[in-house]
Amino acid sequence: MIITRRLEFDAGHRIPDHRSLCRHLHGHRYAIEVTVSGDITRMDGDPRNGMVVDFSEIKTLIKQLIVDRWDHAFLAYQGDAAIIAFLETLPDHRTVVLDVVPTAENLAQKAFDLLDTPVGVLANKSLRLENVRIYETPNCWADAKRKN
Repeated sequence: MIITRRLEFDAGHRIPDHRSLCRHLHGHRYAIEVTVSGDITRMDGDPRNGMVVDFSEIKTLIKQLIVDRWDHAFLAYQGDAAIIAFLETLPDHRTVVLDVVPTAENLAQKAFDLLDTPVGVLANKSLRLENVRIYETPNCWADAKRKN
């Protein structure tokens, strides 16, 4: 069985080598969808009876590992030295420095990598992270899928 949980967050970024408007500082209302697979619990009296896992458990994990870190932050590429230097001049500015350019594709892969092991041990069940989708806009998204 496959289930998906969606959360939203706001963040700024820029794509330094982009040839159009995305090279400028700007922000998005991102959405993240995390898809996991596992067996449905079939045990009377178990609070997860009829579920793969409680959606709230997936939400808590996504919130802790992704949303709480990236929400209302500027997601900066470590190679974008001028922007990082500028952001360091802002007192208490929330900046997340990434080792990749913060495109939707790279953010989806980063989120997948951050969530993969914790999802696998969540709820003392055999769960498997299948996909992480990052929506940069309502019409544009990237999927990081399990390769094996």
